[in-house]
Amino acid sequence: MIDSLRKGKATEISRIQANQICVDYNGLVALYDASLELPGGCICGLVGMNGAGKSTFFKALMGFVRPSRGNILINGQSVKHAQRDQAVAYVPQNEGIDCSFPVSVWDVVMMGRYGSMDIFRIPRESDRKAVWHALERVELLDLRRRPIGELSGGQRKRAFLARAIAQRASVLLLDEPFSGVDVRTEKLMAELFIQFRNEGRTILISTHDLSHVRDFCDLVVLINKTVLAYGETSKVFTSENITMTFGGMPPNLLSGPITSEDSL
Repeated sequence: MIDSLRKGKATEISRIQANQICVDYNGLVALYDASLELPGGCICGLVGMNGAGKSTFFKALMGFVRPSRGNILINGQSVKHAQRDQAVAYVPQNEGIDCSFPVSVWDVVMMGRYGSMDIFRIPRESDRKAVWHALERVELLDLRRRPIGELSGGQRKRAFLARAIAQRASVLLLDEPFSGVDVRTEKLMAELFIQFRNEGRTILISTHDLSHVRDFCDLVVLINKTVLAYGETSKVFTSENITMTFGGMPPNLLSGPITSEDSL
């Protein structure tokens, strides 16, 4: 049974609203009847097994795949309009940039401004200020001229997060953001996510590390080809729901301890 998210004032527009989303690839169902509603100013964990539909859901939110049924609204608008307004930023787990290519950290972060530029992609003063500010937030300003391939794994993660910050999107989609990062980067990113939430943004984080969900996610979405449950972490993130999400695997075999009260 799907847990309903506690809603705010009726006049508030949800950041993400998905209604009975179905996605299939050549007849193979990847996601069916997935529904949820997330408000502004929240950190939400997206939890499920490999192949459960997390990446497909992200692609649907980004407009990379078109649902065969259902609809998605971002800030009350269609995905197409949200993309036009640069309302959604996506940070995939594995970046498509060739790190051997001699492109600087500054240039990578400037890519987050491309959607706001004309066809010639000539940065304006506002674009340069946005990139400078984004690099400051991820503590990479001193490395802005360094080739992206010379950065450590954690530094590259911060650079790609800065690219999303520079876009100034109200919705951030992050696929396994803590995978392979150092302790300093993990701490900095967690602090930034809390800042984003306080700025009114919605952060949806796909993660296999259940301890991260327990530690700082306000909400959680449990997914296995459909949305099994979603809502406040304290109410939804239970042993029973996690076992259901992971296909009957005992919760004590998963990362992150389960409390004696069966709640994380």
